[in-house]
Amino acid sequence: MKLRTWLRPGMFVKRWILLLFSGLVMTSLALAMALAWVYRNYHFPERFTDFVQTVTLQFIPHPYRELVMLTGGTIGIGLGFYQLSRSLLAPFWDQRPAGKGLADLIQAHRFGPEQPELRVVAIGGGTGLSTLLRGLKQKNVAITAIVTVGDDGGSSGRLRTEFNMPPPGDIRNCLVALADAEPLMADLFQYRFEENGSELSGHSFGNLFITAMTQVSGSFERAVYESSRVLAVRGQVIPSSLENITVCAELADGRIIRGESRIVAERSRIKRVFLDPRHPAAYDPAIVAILSADLIVLGPGSLYTSVLPNLLVQGITHAIRCSTATKVYVCNVATQRGETDDFRVVDHLRALHDHVGEPIVDHVLVNDNFGPAATKIKPEWAVSAVSLDGIDALEGSVNVVLRDVVNPEFPLRHDPDKLATALIELAKQRPTSPGVDAVLRANGHDPVSGSLESQVTVRGA
Repeated sequence: MKLRTWLRPGMFVKRWILLLFSGLVMTSLALAMALAWVYRNYHFPERFTDFVQTVTLQFIPHPYRELVMLTGGTIGIGLGFYQLSRSLLAPFWDQRPAGKGLADLIQAHRFGPEQPELRVVAIGGGTGLSTLLRGLKQKNVAITAIVTVGDDGGSSGRLRTEFNMPPPGDIRNCLVALADAEPLMADLFQYRFEENGSELSGHSFGNLFITAMTQVSGSFERAVYESSRVLAVRGQVIPSSLENITVCAELADGRIIRGESRIVAERSRIKRVFLDPRHPAAYDPAIVAILSADLIVLGPGSLYTSVLPNLLVQGITHAIRCSTATKVYVCNVATQRGETDDFRVVDHLRALHDHVGEPIVDHVLVNDNFGPAATKIKPEWAVSAVSLDGIDALEGSVNVVLRDVVNPEFPLRHDPDKLATALIELAKQRPTSPGVDAVLRANGHDPVSGSLESQVTVRGA
């Protein structure tokens, strides 16, 4: 219970509690005076004397007699008032948003919705972004998830091809991660049909729902909005672009691979990724969200197939550069087969820098707890914890922040709460906004020269 919230002036709660308490005191005094008058003026029959003395606690000396009665009465009033309130409010209590207490609901009713501490934009896709959103959902922040639309495999790829629409899979995962709806509804959206030979085999209900809503509403944007309403999403989930994007990769041996699913399946070292078309237009609401943000987070997630494709969308990277928000790249806690085999933190940063042309973030958040990985990552997985090798030599304008952000039970993923807490702390350390002049300078500044190794500073937690 938030005592500070209850004590806020204008809640229209304290005055009525005081009036109730005053009424109880006055009624109790009246009853006490009446009983005292009866006790003094009425002679009870001999056979009732012991009973009356026991009921009136005559065997307990003053003032302990009064203390016993006061304690019992206070407990009774408090417990009765609490249970009565729960019984009366039960029909409304069950409909409250997750994580909202009674004080929060009353405050929102009296003063309007609570203003978020920060406006957070999370950019990425896949499981990594969903993990981050689950942590941010528990904080008092306004969340916008900007999701890649380059998925061409599985259910999303089939629906994308058959209905000429953006792939709904990553959008669906983020909607479920931010959902405040009943768990059954979230499970329904994630349910996947597995019947062999069926045309529905491999499809998830959420993907089919978004596809059907796209056909009914006439637009993918409207479908995502209506799906957000069904799941009571805390925040918004939007695509980085509405164009039909194909993620392509140039491998170290010179081959060109088209399609996100084929890139991962190839399991060859990636030299670079690019999009087809080369410069797709960004979705306007994504640009607005970035320019309005207090915190911009890149990742976690698949570096080449989730994070970088968003940054290759025309306008997204430019908006990030122009934004005065705190900008953080969340480095993965483990390597990914077929994408970042044997990658260190430095390799992740170099790939990010090579694709966007210049430093784009203020901080790089790196996990420094390797205990779970040492004991729980199995050799047959062919992955490892992302190494800190070479990090001491990094210095310059990008701060590498070392924190324990790994999930101790599954060290291939971040812990949602640890990750969200670390990011919020970074955002709250940001300096005062440099204002319009700095934004104008950012629009026309020259690219920073020098190698990546000269542009990073290591900062411990």
